[in-house]
Amino acid sequence: MVGLTGGIGAGKSTVAARLAARGAVVIDADAIAREVVEPGTPTLAKLVERFGPEILRDDGSLDRSALAAVAFKDDETRKELEAITHPAIGEEFLRRVADSPPNAVVIHDVPLLVESKRGFQYAAVIVVEAPVEIRLDRLESRGVPREDASRRIGLQATDAERRAVATWVVDNAGDLDELETQLRDIWTDLQRRADEGDPGTVPET
Repeated sequence: MVGLTGGIGAGKSTVAARLAARGAVVIDADAIAREVVEPGTPTLAKLVERFGPEILRDDGSLDRSALAAVAFKDDETRKELEAITHPAIGEEFLRRVADSPPNAVVIHDVPLLVESKRGFQYAAVIVVEAPVEIRLDRLESRGVPREDASRRIGLQATDAERRAVATWVVDNAGDLDELETQLRDIWTDLQRRADEGDPGTVPET
C-alpha cells in the first residue's frame, strides 16, 4: 500500500490521475468519505439518528456544514461522529483493496495523511509539494479567496512534516513535462516493488 498526500493546492489530484493512467489503482479517501454518507446509506441513517434530521438538506442529502456545527462542538461529539463514519470508510476501503487486481500498485490518496496521525500502514509514501505562492495562485484561480486559502494552508501540516514521512517527494512547481519526468522514475520503482511482491502492493490470492 502506497500513501499519496500533499497540501491543498500542491497538485496531488494531478499526480493521482497520472499514476492511475499508468495503471495504478487509486483509492480516494475523500471520495469514500462522501460515498458512505450518500442518501439511503446505513451510515447516513445512523448520523441522522444520533445528530437529528437538521443535518439533512431538503433533498435528503447530508448538509456537511450543519453536521459539523453539531458534531464538532466538543471531543465527545466528534468521537461519536468518528465512531459512526470511520468503520464504514474502513470497510469500503478494504473492499476496494480486495477488489484490486493481483500485484496491482495500490495508491491510497489521503490529503491529511500526516495530520490524522492514524490509519493504515504504508510501505511507501509519495508527497506532492509546491511553493506556497504557487499553491495560493492555484487556489485563487479555483475561486478560493486568497486569505481563506492561506488560512487553510496554515492549518495543514508543514512541508517539513510531510517530508519526514516521504519515500518520494514530487516537486509540482513546474510544468507537466517536469512532473512526468519525476513520475516516470517513481512508477518504475513502484513496478519493481510490485514484481518483487512488495507489501505496498496487493498480493495475489
